[in-house]
Amino acid sequence: MPPPTDRHLGVIDALRGFAVAQMIVYHLIYDLDYFGWIDIAMTRDQPWVGWRTAIVTQFLLLVGASLLLRHTFKPAWSDFWKRWAQVAAAAALVSLGSWFLLGPRLIWFGILHFIAVALILARFAVPLGRANIVLGIFVLALGLSFRHEFFNDVATSWVGFATAKPRTEDYVPIFPWFGVVLIGAGLAAVWQRHRFAIAARLRPMNDDPPRLLLLLGTWALTVYLVHQPVLIGLLWTVRKLGG
Repeated sequence: MPPPTDRHLGVIDALRGFAVAQMIVYHLIYDLDYFGWIDIAMTRDQPWVGWRTAIVTQFLLLVGASLLLRHTFKPAWSDFWKRWAQVAAAAALVSLGSWFLLGPRLIWFGILHFIAVALILARFAVPLGRANIVLGIFVLALGLSFRHEFFNDVATSWVGFATAKPRTEDYVPIFPWFGVVLIGAGLAAVWQRHRFAIAARLRPMNDDPPRLLLLLGTWALTVYLVHQPVLIGLLWTVRKLGG
């Protein structure tokens, strides 16, 4: 039996859409705090920090898995670079927009910047297959355990290992987060060995995924770029109308 095409793996888009939906709700709560309607410290306190970590983990596991799927069904480097250019351009837009809104706390190495770098690194690691799980665990453990003041400087903090978080609203350094991408690619390699078979309990989500999750997952990059301007615009309008 031939392996399925990537178009038959709707479960991946649905899972990505679930992560996107969480991100939108998280940012809505963040924006409510920004406008002063609630008072919480989402960048410091639990459960908010833990929730952000969970959302980023979901995204990056799927980045690794999707990279292997794309390499399997669309192995040409031209296809890879086309997708990479979209991510890199989106990261540049995020930096520009955050500079306008946040000034010195602009986002200069957030999740899209990280993904742009991680995609290149992980593309060369894809042939390692299941070994990426072990490599990913090592990268994750190193990133969580090692700290040095050398990496506190802006020029080096994108690597990770910093002893203090830099002044930015979104920070996703290479260590430890690249380990999550590698683990995602390794798990997808295990899945590949089983010919991308779908577990029985996940078949309904794969064959007929919820339309909203499918939409969010298919257009995840676009949604990421536009959801905050839309949310902020709506909340700003409500504030003005409310006097």
